[in-house]
Amino acid sequence: MGFARSGLLSWPGKIRVAFEPFATRRPDDIDETIHAFAARRIGREAADILIDSMVSGVFGGNARELSLRACFPKMWQMETDHGGLFRALLAKMREKKKRRGEAMGAPAGRLTSFKGGSEELIQGVAGALDADVRTNAWVEDIHETAEGYGVALQGGDTLTAHAVVLATGASAAAANVASLDDGLAATLRQIPCAPIVVACLGWERERLGHDLDGFGFLIPRGEGPRTLGVLWDSSIYPGRAPEGHVLVRVMIGGASDPDAVDLDDDTLLHIIRRDLQTTMRVDAEPSFSRIFRHRLGIPQYRVGHGDKLARIEARLANHPGLYVTGNSYRGVAINSCIAEAGPLAERIASEQLQ
Repeated sequence: MGFARSGLLSWPGKIRVAFEPFATRRPDDIDETIHAFAARRIGREAADILIDSMVSGVFGGNARELSLRACFPKMWQMETDHGGLFRALLAKMREKKKRRGEAMGAPAGRLTSFKGGSEELIQGVAGALDADVRTNAWVEDIHETAEGYGVALQGGDTLTAHAVVLATGASAAAANVASLDDGLAATLRQIPCAPIVVACLGWERERLGHDLDGFGFLIPRGEGPRTLGVLWDSSIYPGRAPEGHVLVRVMIGGASDPDAVDLDDDTLLHIIRRDLQTTMRVDAEPSFSRIFRHRLGIPQYRVGHGDKLARIEARLANHPGLYVTGNSYRGVAINSCIAEAGPLAERIASEQLQ
């Protein structure tokens, strides 16, 4: 009812969403863009406003270029298995009802982070490893040896290993394997990234003039503001700001605005403050600001991404003991990387014992 009463879509647009169960099904074996999928299932208006902003927020990408199957495989599977999204949701609700007894006491899904930020995860993993952990060790080259692989580091050291896992971005992995397999490197380079600027801004709560009661918001392209979205960090995670203060995180750039990463700090802050005034009616100058530029920000799973992954796996088959993982391949989020890590570790252990 909240959606029906909102001004997010026109009434024809809302009615079109309700007709999703009667939408035409996807042709077999087509790698459809996210926008094409959404326009077909819930209408062009909803695709332009709801889905465009979601894709900008998650991928910093263009919904008209990104592959639905690669970016949202569960959504692709929902249509494949049930013929539509509403039907799939109803089926999941029935399944949950059957398993309600089993789920008693299970924790509900919620946003979670670390008190000191995501760096705590990295420090915790490194501290738990019974191994030689080297940081700031730039890899210049990977080559095959009689024992397996040699990993040449900047400065002259070379490490030898039976197995090597490249958990970097695809472009860095391509540079590492260029002399080993130029075909593999060429395919890795075909996975692009969208540059992202993240600006963290803080205010005294009484000067902000907004209650920040929620998660934040995303902005469809074409609405006017240049920013992609704003997260209300101190509302989402306790301890993100001192008592009596608030912290927000603003994203700008992405595939639709790659030049934003090259703007100087003053220009970026001017654009962001203008957009915050438009969207949140915030006029007060922030008492705290930090700007972070990620030139290789978020991998872009464009149409054809699945074919690239198949070619990468085919090339890796020629190099036993060499593996790639990370957010360039099967999921951009930390959760996706963690989900892939366990099975990959088991696979490596199994293959190395053979």
